[in-house]
Amino acid sequence: MAVASFFSWFSVLPLVFSLALLSGYSLAGDPFISYVFEVSYITASPLGVPQQVIAINGKFPGPVINATTNYNVDVNVFNRLDEPILFTWNGIEIQGASWQDGVLGTNCPIPPNWNFTYNFQLKDQIGSFFYFPSLNFQKASGGFGPIIINNRDLVPIPFNKPDGEISFMIGDWYTQNHTALRGVLDSGNELGMPDGVLINGKGPYKYNTNVPDGIQYETVNVDPGKTYRIRVHNVGISTSLNFRIQNHKLLLIETEGRYNSQTNFTDFDIHVGQSYSFLVTMDQNASSDYYIVASARFVNETVWQRVTGVGILHYSNSKGQASGPLPVPATDVSHPWSVMNQQRAIKQNTSASGARPNPQGSYHYGQINITSTYILRSMPPTKINGTFRATLNGISFLNPSTPMRLADKHRVKGGVYKLDFPDRPPSDNTPPRLESSIINATYKGFIQVIFQNNDTKVQSFHIDGYSFYVVAMDFGNWTEDREGSYNNWDAISRSTVEVYPGAWTAVLLSLDNVGVWNIRVQNLDRWYLGQETYIRIINPEENGSTEMDQPGNALYCGALKSLQKDQLHSSATSLLDGKLNLVFSLVMALVALVSVFC
Repeated sequence: MAVASFFSWFSVLPLVFSLALLSGYSLAGDPFISYVFEVSYITASPLGVPQQVIAINGKFPGPVINATTNYNVDVNVFNRLDEPILFTWNGIEIQGASWQDGVLGTNCPIPPNWNFTYNFQLKDQIGSFFYFPSLNFQKASGGFGPIIINNRDLVPIPFNKPDGEISFMIGDWYTQNHTALRGVLDSGNELGMPDGVLINGKGPYKYNTNVPDGIQYETVNVDPGKTYRIRVHNVGISTSLNFRIQNHKLLLIETEGRYNSQTNFTDFDIHVGQSYSFLVTMDQNASSDYYIVASARFVNETVWQRVTGVGILHYSNSKGQASGPLPVPATDVSHPWSVMNQQRAIKQNTSASGARPNPQGSYHYGQINITSTYILRSMPPTKINGTFRATLNGISFLNPSTPMRLADKHRVKGGVYKLDFPDRPPSDNTPPRLESSIINATYKGFIQVIFQNNDTKVQSFHIDGYSFYVVAMDFGNWTEDREGSYNNWDAISRSTVEVYPGAWTAVLLSLDNVGVWNIRVQNLDRWYLGQETYIRIINPEENGSTEMDQPGNALYCGALKSLQKDQLHSSATSLLDGKLNLVFSLVMALVALVSVFC
């Protein structure tokens, strides 16, 4: 190549460099996108009562993480709270990197006035997810926000491109902050009825005289005739919610990263920790605005009427305000079979592509031999050693002071945890106990997990780092003969599944993601009281290709706290942290360009 031509290329490199930094992309390998989260307290009044909430970059809820399949994501978290914090990525299957999972069993907390950069790849995923703080009941005060993973251009979506997108973060809410609420639980009491339901951090529209004046509510502006993709996440504490938009159909298209067979609903139950996408066409007349409703389910709805979130859908040519009674769900919770049937109707769209061009249904999970069965039974909270606790299989999990994967890496001695979590519930006369007991699983095994809910309320169960096939659910106690009723062809694959009280849900799981992964109830009160465990999956022939090594910025605590170096911050730290890896990737790309053109 001519020298002059080379220098003409070289002259544009500063511009390329600047654009790459501004856009958050890398020119080397899969793209990078970078976020800085300044986590702090602010005062807000979502239900008309001033209270302390957790904001990200001054906003409640926090910003959207918007990326595409295979993107590398950096999230640099600056902790401005007065207590440690961790963030977890609900539904994100971080491959071989439980180091980035953001739960207490795998990560040391980020101390106040420190920062930590999470780095993970959105490998082979699409869909709707969310993040939230995982420690100390903090989610009850906020700190959550949506995650959107878009299809790559070469992978088609199984519907016409929507005219726009709208995200809803719905959840029950208390006017007490998280420290007060965990004090209630620590004293051995239940939290009781929430004070309301928020939609995108806002309280209810004044649809009747019981709603106080002056509450800010969510308004969504739409154009007539257009179709919108609506992503809905239940980010609440413990209440199942029914979501509906007055006079509009909800066409269900996606369930936590999997395209499902498209089905129309007038309303839909969304349990704690779950995420869905719907297509909604604005096909009504504009004589008035329309209600957007999120109301409590599986409770005494007469008593809980004030615990209802209400927003407004506003057509651009609307002629008046919404009025009249709120729309009601089509199913009655006094008939639990009909309610369960709505969830049973969710089937995988086996002909649609997911994150890859091949159809989602090409993986024949129903033909794989099950290697192990785990029955995880939840019971109502009880006292253990004088403390109010919740259990799985009679064990209330006690988080070790040293995260388990960190303890493995540094060969910490002294019984940090035990690999003896029982695969069956104990006999009724076995007293519950506090233990750091986890599941020891076999890499590349194919297991079934039965979530048996013998508690008194609907619970949602989640497995970090994985999605699983929901093959059956029913009332009563699970028995082996129920395997004959499993859906072995088009069951939906997801990461959070509801289990009704006095019922069970069966899921199938392929253990192909090494690491130590959290299994928990998503109901925040039960999780806080110990209703969780972990599953340890180690490749005995590890050669560096199945699990990433400990990150260089890992925090140390517990038995390893002496390894932690002090952090020094300058005024420029927030701007530079989270960008350095982008700069490095860009420099490598430029070196490659120079080598090509020279």
